[in-house]
Amino acid sequence: MSIATAVLTASLALAPAAAPSMGVQSTSVTVRAHFTASPTGEAVTHDPALVPEGSRVTVVEKRYGSGKDARTVVGLHLAGLLPDRTYGAHVHTKPCGPKPADSGPHYQNVPDPVQPSTDPAYANPRNEVWLDLTTDADGDGSSVARVNWHVRHGQARSVVVHEHKTHTEPGQAGTAGARLACVNVPLA
Repeated sequence: MSIATAVLTASLALAPAAAPSMGVQSTSVTVRAHFTASPTGEAVTHDPALVPEGSRVTVVEKRYGSGKDARTVVGLHLAGLLPDRTYGAHVHTKPCGPKPADSGPHYQNVPDPVQPSTDPAYANPRNEVWLDLTTDADGDGSSVARVNWHVRHGQARSVVVHEHKTHTEPGQAGTAGARLACVNVPLA
């Protein structure tokens, strides 16, 4: 395990201590994979120039509490990407596939009735899981998102790495450019 992955895992493990009202951890999912160009792999790169084959991804999801006390923490660690570059990343509704769009739209706790969703009332980091990050000089980067809800069972199946930081302005909210890579993650 890399130092960055260890730090990410440790920060997720501290979540209940940082917020004791969250209750007992109810679920935990961890996926570690290498990006490949094969669409049948666990992690696929759609743009090897920006997410090279062999680069690594770790996603950790931890769920705490229930009902009005429901909390979810999702961590993302990428290694071996381009150095000093900002990437967007979000939880998506469908599994990865041969085409970038196969992963479906962003998962939303309260779904926007208008799709694609670019309304900041729905496309925001409180209603979606946003994991934007900037890589260091070695091409490694990590991000942690915390939301006050649990993902509905079977409705969030992947994490997608995007071309750039996520926009927040009306008409572009939630967009982050091309889908560069995808990792299958059976959230909740």
